[in-house]
Amino acid sequence: MIIRTLDSVHCVDWGNGLSRRFLTESDGLGYTVTDTIVRAGTKSRLEYRRHLEACYCISGSGEVVDMAGTSHPIIPGTLYALDQHDAHWLIAGPHEDLRLVCMFTPALRGDERHNLDSSEFSQY
Repeated sequence: MIIRTLDSVHCVDWGNGLSRRFLTESDGLGYTVTDTIVRAGTKSRLEYRRHLEACYCISGSGEVVDMAGTSHPIIPGTLYALDQHDAHWLIAGPHEDLRLVCMFTPALRGDERHNLDSSEFSQY
């Protein structure tokens, strides 16, 4: 059995927020669970080429924009899943941080960070 609390997990500044990594590859479960903060007013160009990701919003608001330009609002109670390694924009609302519980498969090592300065979509 694995028991972790928010104040005891590895925290990574991923570029536009914080990713608190509850489960990683070394736990041997095959998936990762994070508690992720996306800083208010930020826009992140993201793509996961080696992982599938699902995110469930627990606070804040924002949007995820697909490559066709379609915007999907994110509010508490919304889940979005990147089931095709989808390149996307993740945009946090201007007034408060967006907080997501995220699941990745296969599991993350735990030290991954985005390069948001690149002209391409940041990926890992």
